[in-house]
Amino acid sequence: MQHTRIQPLGEERAHYWMVQRMARATGTDLVRAFDEGALSPDQWAATVGNCRGCGWTEGCDHWLDGERGVPRPVPQACPNAALFERLAGHMR
Repeated sequence: MQHTRIQPLGEERAHYWMVQRMARATGTDLVRAFDEGALSPDQWAATVGNCRGCGWTEGCDHWLDGERGVPRPVPQACPNAALFERLAGHMR
């Protein structure tokens, strides 16, 4: 039998801000997406929850600390990559 290692959830506030940083780095306007109905309250909560359970937190921090000022594609290691890509497409 193969055992799966459970990833403990990260601190909620830290991951809330990590999601905000990812949005800025990728040029995704979460407030606009929310205001326009492209991001529901449940999706927002799930986005932070997905981030909290992610095992790539250190890699994400390093990626987020990289070059700033120019929107970059969402790293595929991000559990919210599909959502950010969809919202970025909605913003165009």
